[in-house]
Amino acid sequence: MLFTTLQFAVFFPIVVLFYYIVPKQGKQIWLLLASYYFYMGWNPKYALLIAVSTFVTYGCGLVLDKVSEQDDAKRKKIAAMVISLLINLGLLAFFKYFYFLHDTLDSILGIFGGGLQQSKLDIVLPVGISFYTFQAIGYTVDVYRGEIKAEKNFVRYALFVSFFPQLVAGPIERSRNLLTQIQEIPAKKMWNYERAVKGLLTMLWGYFLKMVIADRASILVDQVFDVYYMCGGVALLLAVLLFGIQIYCDFASYSAIAIGAAQILGIELMENFKQPFFSKSISEFWRRWHISLSSWLRDYVYISLGGNRCSKIRRYLNIMATFLISGLWHGASWHFVVWGGLQGVFIIISDLMKPLKKTILEKGNVRVQTFGYKVVQVILTNILFFTSVIFFRADSIKDAFYYFDRLIHHFDVWSFFDQSVYELGLEQKEFHVLIVSILILFIVDAFCYIRKSTFAALLRKQCIFVQYVVIVFLWIFIWVFGIYGQGYDAAQFIYFQF
Repeated sequence: MLFTTLQFAVFFPIVVLFYYIVPKQGKQIWLLLASYYFYMGWNPKYALLIAVSTFVTYGCGLVLDKVSEQDDAKRKKIAAMVISLLINLGLLAFFKYFYFLHDTLDSILGIFGGGLQQSKLDIVLPVGISFYTFQAIGYTVDVYRGEIKAEKNFVRYALFVSFFPQLVAGPIERSRNLLTQIQEIPAKKMWNYERAVKGLLTMLWGYFLKMVIADRASILVDQVFDVYYMCGGVALLLAVLLFGIQIYCDFASYSAIAIGAAQILGIELMENFKQPFFSKSISEFWRRWHISLSSWLRDYVYISLGGNRCSKIRRYLNIMATFLISGLWHGASWHFVVWGGLQGVFIIISDLMKPLKKTILEKGNVRVQTFGYKVVQVILTNILFFTSVIFFRADSIKDAFYYFDRLIHHFDVWSFFDQSVYELGLEQKEFHVLIVSILILFIVDAFCYIRKSTFAALLRKQCIFVQYVVIVFLWIFIWVFGIYGQGYDAAQFIYFQF
């Protein structure tokens, strides 16, 4: 069930209405039933996968909690942890990486004159499997480390794994946040007017990002990338810039709608994006982009590998391993791995150059606190990010390099002036709507960045007249310029494929 469908527009109010009507002891059960119904809207049989992951991690959590006081606790805890990881990662590997592993092994064997038979399996990637699998694994690790006690109530734990607003595309929640709030549902006052208003405003902003910007940008991006080998440099550059904005708006919009929907239900999800395009370094960028995944990989992969508590070389290897896993998490293809590796390389090079950079700045008497210097940092960071997204969007490593080649050697400057950019899928009016919408996004993000706030919180601080003007403006913009309606196949959220 997509957030942008009429089905969800009917489903969500019903869920909210009954959530506040049913007795407190029944609220958790109602949300659990609603969550499974929400997920089964895509493919009912894949609800079994969530159930398997839930039963396994729930049982392993109980075992980990029980054996902690025994003499041979360490051995049994490791065994329970390994079982949880093997089953959960095994399911993820089969459904998401089977073809990738099959084709990779086939290519390796082909070098030696062998090969594998073509697979006859028809495997469909279950929506959101990477998200709820990581969330369930995170819970098991938290119990293993003794950071939380195992949840003994199965309904509460099952709801933690399957909570529908963030089920299929995050944020990837932590047990210390989401599970704790679920446990408190029967005991606390759920309705809060201010929180509900902020939730609605957050959802409204999310729909603007998705339907006006992301889906509109995808039209041009898809057309250019489909025939990139025939396009000039200006079209290719435009497609790269718009894809970076598209993926940000697409994923940030899902997170915003999920966070807003959860707020209306009285639950606070973690913030997933904090104006990443204003970052002054790649390290900062990844502290602001997909925060739930970046922090998950930091806490459960990077730190587990040794983190910073080791030699510099080992630390760099830990960074590379973490980002390579991040790339592979995003997609079962080598070009995603290269994209992830590039992020690690950028961070390592930045760290290695710190002494040289410090010397140059001191000898050049550069004032690093000035606005101009920070702007240069932001520009360089975005150049690195937008350059790397070519590997993210291309169909293969070879296509990505050929894309770079055409971008550099076929840069047709005259395309800026001959209006050929209006022949890339978006007519002149649609293109101008996109530019205006991106400008609105930039202004809002700039205010949120400066005030260190969110759109909803910032708007609620304004006078009532300004609030109504902004709300009406966004509603009109979405209704008039949103990409939807008969004859249009609405683009799914990009991160559903992960």
